Amino acid sequence: MADEFRVHIVASDRDFFDGACTSIRVPTVDGALGLMARHIDIVTALVPGEMWYRLPDGTESTAAVSHGLLRMEDNDVLILVDSAEHPEEIDMVRARRAAEHAKEIMLQSKSWQEYLQTQASLSRAMNRLKAAHRANSQEFD
Repeated sequence: MADEFRVHIVASDRDFFDGACTSIRVPTVDGALGLMARHIDIVTALVPGEMWYRLPDGTESTAAVSHGLLRMEDNDVLILVDSAEHPEEIDMVRARRAAEHAKEIMLQSKSWQEYLQTQASLSRAMNRLKAAHRANSQEFD
């Protein structure tokens, strides 16, 4: 039996996950970071991307996450993100519309701040599409 550690994922609108895991991989500013039980204590920034976590029974779950923070301390992981969604929760039509809208606004941006805000929106929309597409592709394997 693999070593377990506690993971609590909190999105701005809900508690996304709270339970035991045997491993987790998150998108950070320095690339993907994998954690297992008894990892050294760490605090790091998260970027929009896909997060994977494995439950003690071997089940793997994925989620599209936005910007946030991760803290691992004493075999306990706390992840705070603006949003977290399982691929099946993502409305692909809405995500595509959001991506197209963000692209249009980026082209019309009048300030650097407006451009960066729109770039973050585009990144989130593209991440959601990628996660949903990958999950849908695996359903037919």
